[in-house]
Amino acid sequence: MAVTLDQILNAREVLSGIINETPVLPDRKLTKDLGANIFLKAECLQRAGSFKIRGAYNKIVSLSDDEKKRGVVAASAGNHAQGVALAASLHHIKSTIVLPEYAPLTKINATKQFGGNVILHGGSFDEASAYARQLQEEHGYTFVHAFDDERIIAGQGTIGVEIAEALPEVDTVIVPIGGGGVISGISLAIKALKPGVRVVGVEASNIAVIKKSLAAGEPVEVPFNSTIADGIAIKKPGGIPLEIIRENVDEVVEVNEEEIAAGIFHCVQDSHLVVEGAGAAGVAAILAGKVSIAENENVCAVLCGGNIDANLLARILEHVLVRQGRYIILKVLINDRPGNLSQLLEKVAQKGANVIEVFHQRSMWFAPLGRVGLEMLLEVRDEDHGQELISFLKESGYPVERQGEGDWKE
Repeated sequence: MAVTLDQILNAREVLSGIINETPVLPDRKLTKDLGANIFLKAECLQRAGSFKIRGAYNKIVSLSDDEKKRGVVAASAGNHAQGVALAASLHHIKSTIVLPEYAPLTKINATKQFGGNVILHGGSFDEASAYARQLQEEHGYTFVHAFDDERIIAGQGTIGVEIAEALPEVDTVIVPIGGGGVISGISLAIKALKPGVRVVGVEASNIAVIKKSLAAGEPVEVPFNSTIADGIAIKKPGGIPLEIIRENVDEVVEVNEEEIAAGIFHCVQDSHLVVEGAGAAGVAAILAGKVSIAENENVCAVLCGGNIDANLLARILEHVLVRQGRYIILKVLINDRPGNLSQLLEKVAQKGANVIEVFHQRSMWFAPLGRVGLEMLLEVRDEDHGQELISFLKESGYPVERQGEGDWKE
């Protein structure tokens, strides 16, 4: 096997004083709901916002003086970019980072702030990676791969050592999978230190490639498809990680976009942690029942990153509130006379709902002459409260139609 526990332990020494030894936090809501002991390894609190600094620093510290002088180049969906830029800056060397054109603005700006020279190229990580290889050949840079590298994997494996020390009774570790670097490192460390522990990988179903690659016996490529888990949106895994996954990962599951959004919402609402889509994949799998968990089992999900754009986070939280029935959208017809809107809103207030937005529509709905169509976005306590409000408005004589789930077909 290409990477050993000794290499991971050596990486831990190298990273001492450089990284945060992130906390393993109890998830009290999931623990109560499932009757198992659920913990979260909060790598979202790591320097540069994700685990990537671990592998990037471990790689860059090993470069020769000549390699450091020539500078490094890397391709990334965003988190590796920040890890490499920060690690390079700590070594006072130049870094050039190629990100896909769709990369979140927060990750682009953070990479620049860490000292990286950012180039936007291509529509996916793989296209950005191809261009980074081209720059390597043209300028003599040292290429720092995001996952298909022994030192990168060893650096990420230090997370597994920390989990084993913080949770000596751990039974299952759940890790997101993109290119395979972090789960290969963690699984190596966990299986070496605690051979009986189950390791479960989680892919985004929009761009799931690991199961196909395992079945094929080699890395295969799938078409790129966008996902809110952009940090694991990789079309083709690494050869080194794939072999480690084959030996050490017990199960690989997939989560869809709705499930990932629910994972993000849970982390923010119930664990008070800002986590990006890729980071929330493990929690998403637990919430969706994709991983079998026994009563009193000790489970640790790795929250591998927290670099989510604020606008995207706001949209996801609102989206989940709608799905949960805490935000409802109602279409209502009222007579087009002064005071009628205030009367309707008074009815809404009587039932304890909060008005978020109101839109007046005279012509767009082909409302009857003398009537006005209203669209209201309301905050309610839960689905039952929303249904109670709708019934009350209908009993009060208002034609009400609920908008929402099912209006748009993919």
